[in-house]
Amino acid sequence: MKILTVLEVGDLGGLVAMIIGLILIVVFFFSLVIAAITKVIYESKNDKKFSSGQFWKTVLISMLIGGLISGFVCGGM
Repeated sequence: MKILTVLEVGDLGGLVAMIIGLILIVVFFFSLVIAAITKVIYESKNDKKFSSGQFWKTVLISMLIGGLISGFVCGGM
């Protein structure tokens, strides 16, 4: 008997889209936390200000790294 994958069963594209969306939302909020922690550490050591551009770049870099880790874990080694 042939083992079916999730996509071969049919009409489960919505489920796959919801799983991907959920992963993106979790990674986004996790990246916001990382950027906030980075901002607190950066501003506590210096008298410099952490600009909003730096904040969103930190969020973007964290999301990219989180996406790489997520792809590695979900896609296998």
